[in-house]
Amino acid sequence: MSSDALDAATPVAARLLPVYEDLHRYPELSFHEVRTAGIIAARLAELGYDVHEGVGRTGVVGVLRVGEGPVVMLRADMDALPVREQTGLPYASSERGIDPDGNDVPVMHACGHDIHVTALLGAAELLAGAQSDWSGTLVLVFQPAEENGGGAQVMIDDGLYDIVPAPDVVMGQHVMPLPTGFIGVSTGPAFAATDELEVRLFGRGGHGSQPESTIDPVVMAAATVMRLQTIVSREVAGRETAVLTIGTMQAGSKSNVIADEARLGLNIRSYDPGVRDRVIAAAHRIVNAEAAASGVDRAPEITGRDSFPVLVNDPAATGRTVAAFAERLSGVTVREVQPVMGSEDIGNLAIPVDAPIVYWLLGGADPALFPEPETLTALPNGVPSNHSPFFAPVPEPTLRVGIAALTTAAREWLRAAEQPEGER
Repeated sequence: MSSDALDAATPVAARLLPVYEDLHRYPELSFHEVRTAGIIAARLAELGYDVHEGVGRTGVVGVLRVGEGPVVMLRADMDALPVREQTGLPYASSERGIDPDGNDVPVMHACGHDIHVTALLGAAELLAGAQSDWSGTLVLVFQPAEENGGGAQVMIDDGLYDIVPAPDVVMGQHVMPLPTGFIGVSTGPAFAATDELEVRLFGRGGHGSQPESTIDPVVMAAATVMRLQTIVSREVAGRETAVLTIGTMQAGSKSNVIADEARLGLNIRSYDPGVRDRVIAAAHRIVNAEAAASGVDRAPEITGRDSFPVLVNDPAATGRTVAAFAERLSGVTVREVQPVMGSEDIGNLAIPVDAPIVYWLLGGADPALFPEPETLTALPNGVPSNHSPFFAPVPEPTLRVGIAALTTAAREWLRAAEQPEGER
């Protein structure tokens, strides 16, 4: 391998560009990543990895054992989102899928998991081609269903650690709307905890011309949505952090029919367990109070869905990995950044085996869109965020840097192989 990881990654990234475009063109929803998993499994097998398919339904695990040494786990998530792509890219998705509620929805890689998969395949190739340089066990986890928060735990429940040894470190990366050639790291708490609540509000349906004979769930839902917005502004202190978003609101099928039910989908992000508990309790209180104020005959149903904890980057492990980035990724800017309110379930792979986590942000946006790249205090106008229908990472040099970062991180933790006497 080249002394500079970026040089070594350059031809690999070029070879994998068609793979990235293919993955982007044909995205798959959570636990439906069958085609994606097949592509991954075939490539890992070609590289000489022991391949385990169907771990956690659609997950793929590749294992490469090269003598004695540490166990290093690298993870990439595979699933896409129910978003209609509007990037205009020649390889844009026009795919559709069935969501967990049975709805036919558009599908897009609006969070960059296609970048994650391709970069890890590139690192798999570089590390497999340099077995004379390192010793240990490399475990590559291609995880399903990160977007619904359940994939990592499902892999564990399906016996992941009966298949592979417990890792000494778990590492990964997430492409973000930051300039390409930029790696951001938060030491300590880095990604927020997330909790999702599904709310069913029960009214009494009827004719649109006779609202007095009904209990209108749309009005109830609207009042509930507005009141829920006061939780963060009026019940969370300014020195604390929380986000509450109502991402879905569904009711009715015709303008002159008052429905008998409305549904809300709530998403809560937090860093402090006390704040989390207060926000969830307040949401329950407000939902029930607004229903009571509407005079309902049936109390609301509030169901907890996806939930996973704060992702905490281990300080010592993060420091070691960042030092390797600074030494071996010439031309890449590596900076400490503030924690983000997004959430990640990679921590669920590390918690059961008490392994440290190192998880970093990978810049994927055109640097020309950032007039002051050194500040990065806010997203400039015109830079789409993750989950936007316009989210489109710049493949080059994003893939090259992503491949080099994963390879560098793994090499830092894998034991350097002993050289023959004449080559020392």
